[in-house]
Amino acid sequence: MKKQDLRKIYKAKRSQLSADFIEENSISIANLSIQLPVWKKENFHLFLPIEKQNEVDTSYLLHVLQGRDKNIIISKSDFQEIKMHHYLLTDATQLKVNKWGIPEPVNGFEVPAEKMDVIFMPLLAFDTAGNRVGYGKGFYDRFLSECKSDVIKIGLSFFEAENSIEDAHHSDIPLDFCVTPKQIYKF
Repeated sequence: MKKQDLRKIYKAKRSQLSADFIEENSISIANLSIQLPVWKKENFHLFLPIEKQNEVDTSYLLHVLQGRDKNIIISKSDFQEIKMHHYLLTDATQLKVNKWGIPEPVNGFEVPAEKMDVIFMPLLAFDTAGNRVGYGKGFYDRFLSECKSDVIKIGLSFFEAENSIEDAHHSDIPLDFCVTPKQIYKF
């Protein structure tokens, strides 16, 4: 299936999810994430969910990262330049939901993309080769192109893998892992 079709299908699927489903499956994803081979790393980029899009609730994963004393980095979107700026999450970080429903830091210490060791990223769909479909704006593609080559890219999804994304492009940067409520995919 093509990216455009997958976006429509998975946006519709996510719109049908109940709050209980999101909570239970977000907890399952956080619990499975503990099995990932990434816990010796230090700098973890984590997305904060857009609630109205029924994204994976990463607050449970955030607690895992905090419990392991990791540096947690969150982003602020620049819709003019289609770019993200990254900030260290601390007790002093103030968050504000922007007009697109994205919780973002108001202040903080900026962290360059090349400092990231692990990136947990949102997606609408993914395939068995690690290709992902996002919302189509290209924020994460640009972000990943700024990161070091060995950064570990982990998708989080309520749904299992598609067989293939027909129009995946050779310049798309594939995932290394994707965690669903049922399993960890390794690519």
